Amino acid sequence: MRFMTSSDKPENASDTTATPAEHTGVAARDWATASADPQYRAAVVDLLGALAYGELAAFERLAEDAKLAPTLEDKAELAKMASAEFHHFERLRDRLAEIGEEPTRAMEPFVAAYDGFHKQTAPSDWLEGLVKAYVGDSIASDFYREVAARLDSDSRGLVLAVLDDTGHGGFAVEKVRAAIDADPRVGGRLALWARRLMGEALSQSQRVVADRDALSTMLVGGVADGFDLAEVGKMFSRITEAHTKRMAALGLAA
Repeated sequence: MRFMTSSDKPENASDTTATPAEHTGVAARDWATASADPQYRAAVVDLLGALAYGELAAFERLAEDAKLAPTLEDKAELAKMASAEFHHFERLRDRLAEIGEEPTRAMEPFVAAYDGFHKQTAPSDWLEGLVKAYVGDSIASDFYREVAARLDSDSRGLVLAVLDDTGHGGFAVEKVRAAIDADPRVGGRLALWARRLMGEALSQSQRVVADRDALSTMLVGGVADGFDLAEVGKMFSRITEAHTKRMAALGLAA
């Protein structure tokens, strides 16, 4: 899940999301029609709540990371990205209110998971913060894009819009590569950090989905056009492949 929410895709990686060529089932309907199923509605509310708190947490984290920035230019760049994440949060919050849900209530089930992830993966310096935003956050974004392909048209459009690139990807690649060029020893430390982020992100995502009945039912095919178990395996293979490409873009070994 999007427990870290910069939404960048690797510039040199192909789109790994398995978007159907032609939408069928729930994915071919709009929200008004699809939400008549109470279980589907509950799953989407959970999804929007998780995304909304993820965006709010990303705003807070990027603003905090700006304090570690070595230059005023870098500080301003992170502040701009933080602002973009907050605007994403506002769109999700407003959508929850529009469909008759209280945004705070929708977000609350995910606060502990997000905050726990960020506490466990607090960066020790500027470069670790950049790698976390680029690599760690993008794992969750890939997961949401996979899920979005199976949502009703209105929900799908919103989810994909808030996953739009905030510009963090190119910025992180440039800064991390420059640091490795200046001191190649940095690369080994950051590669270990990125591998830790990968494991934490995937395990946290799986725990949250398992805790939310509506979400887990949707993902394994109970509502919407969910994944069967074979497709779940393929999905995580695609996410892992995208992670490997992001590591290569940073100049790190996966």
